[in-house]
Amino acid sequence: MSLTIYQWHARFEQQAGWTSALRQHLFERLGLKAAQRVMEVGCGTGAVLAEIRKSFNGRLYGLDINPGYLGQAGMHSPLTHLVVGDAHCLPCAGGSFDLVCCHFLLLWVEDPSLAVAEMARLARSGGAVLLMAEPDYGGRIDYPQELGLIGRWQEQSLRLQGANPLIGRRLASLLLQAGLEKIETGVLGGSWTVPPSRQEWELEWQVLHDDLKRLPQIWETAQGEIAALQVLDWEAWQRRERILFVPTFYAWGRKA
Repeated sequence: MSLTIYQWHARFEQQAGWTSALRQHLFERLGLKAAQRVMEVGCGTGAVLAEIRKSFNGRLYGLDINPGYLGQAGMHSPLTHLVVGDAHCLPCAGGSFDLVCCHFLLLWVEDPSLAVAEMARLARSGGAVLLMAEPDYGGRIDYPQELGLIGRWQEQSLRLQGANPLIGRRLASLLLQAGLEKIETGVLGGSWTVPPSRQEWELEWQVLHDDLKRLPQIWETAQGEIAALQVLDWEAWQRRERILFVPTFYAWGRKA
């Protein structure tokens, strides 16, 4: 069984927590507080919208292709204008927004170039497009080394789901292709001061199980190996031996 919408919201909140410090820095640089209209494309259940709303008093918009997600977003980010729509064809007038952003979205879209071009179309002259976080599984680091198998399986599953696990490295070029200027890109740093809580760790494995179920040749034949890797993962975290780092890129640019 796939994750419930409530489990997905917990996952989206977890991801938003990973990028919160960087996001606040970027919002400050891009003048969020002075903006009048902001759009998040692929807003999911509203995890990032809820954070934006805390420091933004203008008109906030969220768009997602999943109506069920938007039902949750309305509860978590009230007074936000929510729209069902596709990132490849945004149902808004060009030049309407001071800031257009997305968070862990381009990994999943069929045509990232078109999606970023649409985001650039929505930005006003002098406005910005911010791609807040996109992973690059090609640079994933796992230790102990036996746990590297998890990453290889997960990347395989993502590809089968239509995702691009290497999208992170393309962000700057996507902004350039969309005609944006003053482009800046970087990678979120990796640091672990404490191991994940049991709840956080279990959520990570719920997502992993959801991915592995899409690989029946593995899920149906390697249950013992999966269980052993799960135990090793938890024990390695407790011994402070666990390293799990997936380079996560961000990028932004301004519209001339």
